[in-house]
Amino acid sequence: MINLREKPFYLDDKQIKWVNDVFDSMTLDEKIGQLFVVLKANPGVDEKQLKDIVDNVHNGGFRWQNQDMEGAYLQNTTMQKISRIPQLIAANCDDGGNGAVPNGTFVATAVECGAGVGTDNAYHVGLVAGREASAIGANWMFNPVVDVYKNWRNTIVNTRAYSDNPETVLANARAYIKGIKDANHNMAVTAKHFPGDGVEELDQHLALGVNNLSVDDWEANFGYVYRNLINDGLEAIMVGHIALPEYSKKLVPGIEDKDIKPATLSPELLRGLLRENMGFNGVIITDASHMIGMAAVAKRSDYVPGAIAAGCDMFLFMNDQKEDIGYVKAALKDGRLSETRLDEAVLRILALKAHLHLYDESVRIPTHDNLSIIGCEEHKKYSDVAAEECITLVKDTKKFLPLAKDKKRCYLVYVGSCPNSKAYNGDPTKNVLIEELENAGFVVDACPSFYDLEVENGPNFMNMLRMMDKGNTEDFKKKHDFALIVINVKGYAQENWVRVKWSCNHSCELPWYNEEMPTIAMSLNYTNHLIDIPQVHTMINAYSSTRNHIRIAIEKLVGKSEFKGKAQDNVFCDRWDTRL
Repeated sequence: MINLREKPFYLDDKQIKWVNDVFDSMTLDEKIGQLFVVLKANPGVDEKQLKDIVDNVHNGGFRWQNQDMEGAYLQNTTMQKISRIPQLIAANCDDGGNGAVPNGTFVATAVECGAGVGTDNAYHVGLVAGREASAIGANWMFNPVVDVYKNWRNTIVNTRAYSDNPETVLANARAYIKGIKDANHNMAVTAKHFPGDGVEELDQHLALGVNNLSVDDWEANFGYVYRNLINDGLEAIMVGHIALPEYSKKLVPGIEDKDIKPATLSPELLRGLLRENMGFNGVIITDASHMIGMAAVAKRSDYVPGAIAAGCDMFLFMNDQKEDIGYVKAALKDGRLSETRLDEAVLRILALKAHLHLYDESVRIPTHDNLSIIGCEEHKKYSDVAAEECITLVKDTKKFLPLAKDKKRCYLVYVGSCPNSKAYNGDPTKNVLIEELENAGFVVDACPSFYDLEVENGPNFMNMLRMMDKGNTEDFKKKHDFALIVINVKGYAQENWVRVKWSCNHSCELPWYNEEMPTIAMSLNYTNHLIDIPQVHTMINAYSSTRNHIRIAIEKLVGKSEFKGKAQDNVFCDRWDTRL
């Protein structure tokens, strides 16, 4: 029996009555619908389409993509107005309000916050995220990420994890949550990705994840974070498609490897560990169901109802609406999913809605005037503060920094993500970088990439020859004072680990010049690039490709301000030569 008066719901008599009244009035179709968070990916607001979703799915939650703030506001408020039962409307705001809408405010990444002193930056990320997401009608934050970053090869949470230290993770997660709650007390938070990412190198979008820590090591790291947050009153946990073999073996002695499932489908991890052992009474939601980590171990007809049967209360995203609902009904009919488990899940969902006071229209539907806070100057200043406090000088073994005032001629090598389309027309971040360097007084000689030459000249063998031509070494040294390698590589749900890739083989981009002149490397995203350029003697992690982060990083290059961030040890990628 769920105690609705206990944490994290803390419902009073009025709220409990609302939950019971709604529950008693629900049809079976409405109960099933509450299990699903629907994703609307196409832009634009079509009230008929939204009504069809509500009428046919009876969804309990909603998420959107590709929508500007006016569209998102109209979409979310329309969804609330046409729903008999209030909607949980989710936002995914790792870095600030930009996770809610494209013109929202980027403040800082989690790893950037972890590099700073204290937790103020994490608080500001939460505050801005909460304010800007609330303005468009969101009431449920799919954050914070509380993964503990143990493996430098893991790129899916490289920038999304606060630290490799569980105490740092917990402190920053608490600060982020406080920011959310100070922005909007009626917004739920969600810790993810239980039982924990960051141990291995695979991306659950592409394969089953495995957290292979021993029980004791898991408890000292991920368990430490989750148990403390649960004790604080955490409202929701997002479960990853990540197996925890050693804990499954402890809870189910004799379990065979073939029977070990990702946490989303694991009764022993959800009901045994999370509910009974850790005492979590809030809502459990799956990570996105289109990820291969789930499909790797079961058919959709089994894992849609199987996740609920195992102990999840909500299922993130539908494939075919009619089909997914049919899978749940079939499982109810043949006994794979009990009505008791269905009712338990629905009660928790309704309890969360009552906890957030969503029965009150003034709470669930914000006024249009609130949109003015999105991208405001106050919020942008928080990003400047984070950049100033957190940008990190990972190493400078030959003391190249700060650059002398007479070193103005820069050989710039910009390495971005490899284009995967003929529509490539240049990387705008490269242009921003050149502008900011020139604004700082540098004369920039930008090395072209092979892709730039193809845009300029079309497919041509001469492009390859030009990229391979380094020219005369001594002339090169006379022309330049220093070299700057800027890496802005990103990867998501496409490859399991993201590395530096030069635009062609034997390219003049390669740091052949490293010992010829002062060479400085700077990352605008991932923190583990020393694995591919260990020979550079100066490395900077700037954490973001936003203009303000680039500008502030350049200011630090010339000594206008100090580098204050502190790097985690895993930036050296377990190699001795990366430290030289």
